Amino acid sequence: MNLLPSDEINFINGENEDDAMEVNNRGKRVASAGNGSVSVNSSKMQKQKGLIDLYFTPRPEIVVQKRKEGGKQTTINDACKKKLRGRACATFARWMYDAGIAFNTIKYDSFAEVIEAIGHYGPGMKPPSYHEVRVPLLRKELDNTNALMNDHREEWSKFGCSLMADGWTDKRGRTLLNFLVNSPKGTMFIESIDTSSFLKDGKMLEKEHSHLYWTPCATYCLDLMLEDIGKILSISRTMQRAMELNSYIYMRPKLLNIMRNFTYKKELFRPAKTRFATCFITLSSIHKQKNNLRKMFTSEEWNRSKWAKEEAGKRVASYVLMPSFWNNIVFSLKVSGPLISVLRLVDGEKKPPMGYIYAAKDRAKEAIAKSFGEVEDKYKDIFEIIDKR
Repeated sequence: MNLLPSDEINFINGENEDDAMEVNNRGKRVASAGNGSVSVNSSKMQKQKGLIDLYFTPRPEIVVQKRKEGGKQTTINDACKKKLRGRACATFARWMYDAGIAFNTIKYDSFAEVIEAIGHYGPGMKPPSYHEVRVPLLRKELDNTNALMNDHREEWSKFGCSLMADGWTDKRGRTLLNFLVNSPKGTMFIESIDTSSFLKDGKMLEKEHSHLYWTPCATYCLDLMLEDIGKILSISRTMQRAMELNSYIYMRPKLLNIMRNFTYKKELFRPAKTRFATCFITLSSIHKQKNNLRKMFTSEEWNRSKWAKEEAGKRVASYVLMPSFWNNIVFSLKVSGPLISVLRLVDGEKKPPMGYIYAAKDRAKEAIAKSFGEVEDKYKDIFEIIDKR
């Protein structure tokens, strides 16, 4: 009798384990069961899974991890599997496009584990139902998450932790606070609370729990500094004019194309990490194109256009040709530039120590003072805003 490889052995529906399988020289299987035998074409037999597969099939996350570490699995027929994989990937991609799923979800380790788990099941797997993913599977995942948090809670009791609050406003105008806990083991999301009727900070927690102390977010504080600086009359008026200029050009595609010809494809709008940083960085982009914008608004192309005859067009053109507009932009950049540099530092991927942030803040003040020739009257109000935060 020729012994079959281990992956050809199946235990199906409680069949007698003493039944043997033989393969003859013509590529047919002969199933011996009791006194009779039946010839079956092996190509028509579908491999099925049994209870033993549950014990010897590796967990999907383990397989994914080994693959990341460079482990290579043997294949029976690489050419065939390449075609099957192409078909499966095309089908899955079509589902992504149909459902509008973000492309970056492919990078999740959990996605690779899903593919591996489906592969372990084999052909004919019935997909989960709407009810399953909405109720029982969701509850099961919640239990898994709570079990994971137990390990974190043990770390909190041993080494302490930091309670982090992240405030934001949703589309319905509600003020929400997300609470997270950070420890050496990592950061865990705890709860989101509607605080529309309360202040959006942690001061009320300090009143109720004396052992807590409030440490504001460095990025948030810097953004508040820029916001307060933006309220200074000369800076506020300059920002309004700059945003009006920016909006007027970008809302008119043909005019935008003319501007790009004059600026050599350089843009005026520059998004940043925070709203007020975006305003100041946009001012910087406009200032860099000062000469090109002045050329555009004094060119024959502009003078012959319909926009030169509009009230709004005349107004934005006057801003560009106004010396005080550019002087106020320079003033705004002198006071905001060093602070935006600190903002980039604290909001980067690598978080510097808090002491280093305070040192960077002091250097920002030194840079501001130096830009005004150490004439204190020119930057005294700015320093008061910085020190208040």
